[in-house]
Amino acid sequence: MNTSSRETVGVVLFQLGGPDTYEAVEPFLYNLFTDPYIIDIPAGALLRKPLARFISKRRSQEVVEYYRQMGQPSPIRDITNRQAAALRDALRELDPDRTYHAFVAMRYWHPLTNEAIEQIKRVELDRLILLPLYPHYSKTTTGSSFYEWDRQAKHTAVADLPTDVISSYHDDPLYIKSVADRITSSLADCCGSTDPLHILFSAHGVPQKVIKSGDPYQQHIEHTVDLVMDRLSTGYPHHLSYQSKVGPQKWLAPSTVDTLARLGAEGVRHLLVVPIAFVSDHSETLYELNIQDRRIAEQAGISSYHVMPALNDAPEFIDALAHLVLKEVRK
Repeated sequence: MNTSSRETVGVVLFQLGGPDTYEAVEPFLYNLFTDPYIIDIPAGALLRKPLARFISKRRSQEVVEYYRQMGQPSPIRDITNRQAAALRDALRELDPDRTYHAFVAMRYWHPLTNEAIEQIKRVELDRLILLPLYPHYSKTTTGSSFYEWDRQAKHTAVADLPTDVISSYHDDPLYIKSVADRITSSLADCCGSTDPLHILFSAHGVPQKVIKSGDPYQQHIEHTVDLVMDRLSTGYPHHLSYQSKVGPQKWLAPSTVDTLARLGAEGVRHLLVVPIAFVSDHSETLYELNIQDRRIAEQAGISSYHVMPALNDAPEFIDALAHLVLKEVRK
């Protein structure tokens, strides 16, 4: 507990994480596939770890090659650290009567949740704000990160701190503005083609059974797309698809790959892809959308193919996060 008269607030940013070296790919995948929120199978307690070991070992070399084609391991740790520092500075400027600290808790790679908790224990705090870097709630992302937080924090002094939770902000006006502003700036880079422009929003997919169980993720994504398009007030045709399918089960559709093939067959030649579920550039944007799907688009006849950079530490996005925190702090 902070003993000064000045309230001290800790903000914990949750993210999935990514391998920051090529050697980290296999253990990162193992951590991912041992998550019960990701691998939900009968007798999971018995089978999950052996299955995760098998999958991570089998897929690791393929995934390493993806990162080599990107030219680097995952940059998500550096980006998230920049987001945390920018958010801390923004909060201190917007609310100088309080002291703010920002911490990063990654789900599958360092700094892991337990490491974030150890950092928090070294700072005298009055309260915590838990802020996922997933604007759209799903149990596979936000739910999993909060589960791990509760599991790691429950036997520590951190659990005794007053804690507020931001579960989603898919319809927050400043978040919507930050996405629309990013699209607007990206449109300026798409002016070289005279063909009509289409916008494709590509979101990370989840298994259909997750949605059927009551998960609001798809509804959140669709609402965000509607709000962003309303704010843009453009006449560009737009589409929504889902990427990053893993395993044989049915996932949200249509897939981004199938959508690119369809758009090409329909004569679309000029496309801006917006990674709507991702606030940080990583393998799904830098490899999957920028390299793998670019090939697919070009083969389908889409000759002018552009991918919007993720929000990363854009000032508009940091401002949105800061105001979300302030709203909780000032309740």
